[in-house]
Amino acid sequence: MDDHTEVREFLRTRRDRISPEQAGIIGGGHRRVPGLRREEVAFLAGVSVDYYARLERGNLSGVSDEVLSAIATVLRLDDAEATYLQDLARAAHPQPVARRKKPGRENTIRPSLQWFLDSITGSAVWIRNERMDFIAGNSLGRAVYAPVLDDPSSQRGNNALFAFLSPAARNYYTDWDRGADDIVATLRLAAGKNPRDKELSDLIGELVTRSDEFSRRWASHNVRFHRSGLKRLHHPLVGDLELSYEAMQLPDHPGWTMFAFTAAPGTPSAERLTLLGSLTADLPASVTDAVDTGSS
Repeated sequence: MDDHTEVREFLRTRRDRISPEQAGIIGGGHRRVPGLRREEVAFLAGVSVDYYARLERGNLSGVSDEVLSAIATVLRLDDAEATYLQDLARAAHPQPVARRKKPGRENTIRPSLQWFLDSITGSAVWIRNERMDFIAGNSLGRAVYAPVLDDPSSQRGNNALFAFLSPAARNYYTDWDRGADDIVATLRLAAGKNPRDKELSDLIGELVTRSDEFSRRWASHNVRFHRSGLKRLHHPLVGDLELSYEAMQLPDHPGWTMFAFTAAPGTPSAERLTLLGSLTADLPASVTDAVDTGSS
């Protein structure tokens, strides 16, 4: 992403969605488009018009946390959006070059972590990185995720590639549109935090080029945390599944998220999840080798 363009478009699209009435502005005069004017955001945030205009032109260099907080309040940013704005501001400052990890280490899971995953038998559990590569899972997790892992479009487990490039994705994800929105918003949040991640940039570039659905969503500049919710799937072996999920960060592996999917007890989904586990108990332990060097 071009940093200045990203800042400019993010602030503009957030400003456009706030009506004068929502901001407490009465009698704002004739407007050609809905949303707040730059001078109104500046006034409400307590900064000069010139200063805010500089920010919206994409220059966040030297902006204080207090000003960012004020702008986030005026634009009614949620937690994910406020975090994204802070990440964009951090990217405006020179960063030391991080020591590159040795090839094959980034997506290598410790045996003890795999043992922990394998010890969970009642829920489907798996781990992914910020590029949405599948790292590892327990037996049930691999079974639920098998349509993604087995699809050539996913390049052995990238959910973003699967969702936007595989014809099978719309059948697997019952709420495909909502899931597609979540994937794009999550990738944009990751890109704001890691603007120099070449593999992430390459993945986004491929999707923008090859998928109109992705490109249209990317242009909306939405960001979102992916922490909990309900996922509806249609699995080729057992049919429809309605699963609640919880997401947990793994501090020892920055960028890794562990997802646990469960079905409400006594429901058809719980019965089908149990059946799926019995049908696929011998799936291999992980696809780590397949994604060692970045499947995206």
